[in-house]
Amino acid sequence: MNTPNKLTVARMIMVPFLVVFMLTEWGGEANRYISVGIFIAASVTDWFDGYLARKNNLVTNFGKFMDPLADKLLVCSALICLIELDKLPAWIVIIIIAREFIISGFRLIAAENGVVIAANYWGKFKTVSQMLMIILLILNFGGIFDVIETILIWLSLALTVISLLTYIMQNRKVLSMQE
Repeated sequence: MNTPNKLTVARMIMVPFLVVFMLTEWGGEANRYISVGIFIAASVTDWFDGYLARKNNLVTNFGKFMDPLADKLLVCSALICLIELDKLPAWIVIIIIAREFIISGFRLIAAENGVVIAANYWGKFKTVSQMLMIILLILNFGGIFDVIETILIWLSLALTVISLLTYIMQNRKVLSMQE
């Protein structure tokens, strides 16, 4: 197993630890910082494994399948925990997760027809805004940060919808292949 794939597996292994530290009270305030540390470390592996795979020509079928799955597992787990912590309303998380399912299904249909749907800038902006939102919501600093959190929640939601519509519009030919 190459280094990018090991990083992907490591990211998946971090997810249960993230959930435990986000949802348990036995660690007190330290849990917030441990959770953020785990989330940031996992997010960095997301960027780093892709960089290494492309730079060193280490792209594998395992990586193509597992990397996006690990990303979704990380972000969706954190978002669901934030519902439990009463930091995010469920309807926002449902929209974000629904977008991920729709894009994944869209990519599967495209792949069956020999079409690769690459990530676009809207999707990248969506990911960055969601990661920043999650980090601030976990830290829960209060004060002016509440305003920044609210802005990031709405920005993430808007970018989620925009990126979904952009993917569909740019790749609508994939849907016509199924007729």
